[in-house]
Formats: sequence, C-alpha cells, structure tokens
Amino acid sequence: MSIETDHEARARDALHAAQLYYVQDQTMEQIAAEMKLSRSSVSRLIAHAREIGLVEITVHSPQEATSVVARRLSERYGISVHVVSTPPRTTDAERLERTARTAAHVLSTTLDPQASIGIAWGATVSAIARHLPTKRLRESQIVQMNGAANESTSGISYSGAILERFGQAFGTDVQQFPVPALFDDPHTKQLLWRERSIRRVVDAQARVQVFVFGLGSPQADVPSHVYAGGYLTGEDLRMLLRDGVVGDCATVFYRLDGSTSGIELNDRSSGPSFDVIRRIPRRLCAVSSLSKIDALRGALAAGLITELVVEEALARRVVELPLNAGRG
Repeated sequence: MSIETDHEARARDALHAAQLYYVQDQTMEQIAAEMKLSRSSVSRLIAHAREIGLVEITVHSPQEATSVVARRLSERYGISVHVVSTPPRTTDAERLERTARTAAHVLSTTLDPQASIGIAWGATVSAIARHLPTKRLRESQIVQMNGAANESTSGISYSGAILERFGQAFGTDVQQFPVPALFDDPHTKQLLWRERSIRRVVDAQARVQVFVFGLGSPQADVPSHVYAGGYLTGEDLRMLLRDGVVGDCATVFYRLDGSTSGIELNDRSSGPSFDVIRRIPRRLCAVSSLSKIDALRGALAAGLITELVVEEALARRVVELPLNAGRG
C-alpha cells in the first residue's frame, strides 16, 4: 500500500482548491470553510496549482481576435485589411461613423503627398470626408469618378460637398464631373464622352493613384444613395433584380461573382469600368453594414479592392463564408 507524500498531498489539495475557485466559482472564504483552512492557505494552494501546471490562464484580447480576422481576410484576398471593432448592440449609424473615422485616419496617415485622389460619392465616403484631418498635398487634385445628376437634381450640392471637404482637408484642387449618374440613352453618353471638357475629366480619372469608395447595395437595410435618391426607376430596379445585381461601385453594377457583363444599366453609367478601376494602384474601400455582405463579396471577387476598412461583425461573416470565384 503506497503512502501519499507531502508533495502529492499538496498537489491534491491545490487541485481541489483550484476546481472550487475556477470551475465552481466559489470565493476564497467559501473554499477555506469547506477545506477547513485559512484564506491565506487557500490562496497559496491556488497559486501552487498555477505553478505546477494544474491551471492555465488564457487572456483573450478582442484586439488579438480582430487581428486574426484581418489576417485571414488579407491572406484570402491578397489585400490590406483594417478591421474596426464595435461593441455589441451598436447602431448602424455608429458602425458607419466608426468605420469612416478609421478609413479617414488610414487614408490621411499613409497618403503620398503627390497622389491624386478619385472619389466615388456616397454615404460612406461622405462620412469619411467628415473625419478627415488636415494634410497638405502637393501637385495633386481630387477627382470625381462618377456623375451625380438625375432628372430631379444636378447632384452638385451632394457630391460637391463631399469633394469640397476632401479638397479643404488636403489643400488641393477639385475636379468635378458634371454629368448624369446614369444616362437615359447610352448613345448620349458615347457622344458626350467625345467632348473635350468631359474627356479631360475622364483622362484625369484614369490617372488617379488613389480611389476612395464605398459600396452601394440594393439589399442594404438603409438604402444606398443611388437606390434612394431618385437615380433608378422602377424598371431600372427590376432590371437589376433580373440581372442578379448585388451591388455597385461608382454606379457600375455587378453580381456576386464580380461580373459586370450583360448588365444593361452599365451601358448608361457614368462610372469608370472595372478595368479602369483595377489599374488604379491604391483602391481603399470602406464598408460597415452587415446587410452589404454580398456587395462586399462581389467587389472582392471583382478585384476592386486593394485596401479594406471593414466593421468587425461584417469581416467575421465574410471569413466564415466560402470564397466565391469570378471576375468580369
């Protein structure tokens, strides 16, 4: 018959105390009463349990978990990712503001002073503009990437205010694009693109080094401006549904696999083609709403994004879903 050593007895008591403390959530005083020991003896037993490896304590950092999600997204899509943490029960408006604030900081702190910046107007980019710190650029300009007019408004008051905030923050000139967001007739667009005044802006769009944009979505809980601002008729919306559209970038519409071919509305769009967008060296996209998950997946599949600022819950959901293929 084996005799328990003092070392074994101490280890047994340490395990018992640790189980009561960590597993059953008892207080030191309760454990001391049960084991008929002093509180200080119980404390030493619990410390001993940690020292000999009976107890391992792991601290899970939200920042570390966020970094893991960012790394997985980055590795999957070959892009730079900034994940924006938000507390539970945060409103959509607050998620947008937090994401926009991060995007504004990322853009400003890493911007080449000579880089021209292309802007696609929208609620997300408007929020980014509100949070831009002042940073003076040299030999640069802000370029509007798609028109903003429709049959009821010139769009200047909306898109112009966004461009102006970028221009003021970076101390540089603004190049507006005074055309409709969507033409009634694609032939009108083709003719207008031959005009020297319009051609000058289109050429400037092709030369931008940085493109800042959000994503529109017909499925968003809060409708994107292009879907709620009188730009699309009922027939247009039916066409988008028929064509399987999940989102738009600068009023160019795409499917979940990133394809754009055969989407009739794109023939009337004033936005740059995806081939033009993909030639821009830095393409920073900000997305905050979980309801835009398909729009984000489509944009990633299309290869539109080189740098993503994304709200945490949305980022986690994208990581959980399978990689969708396709580009067009």
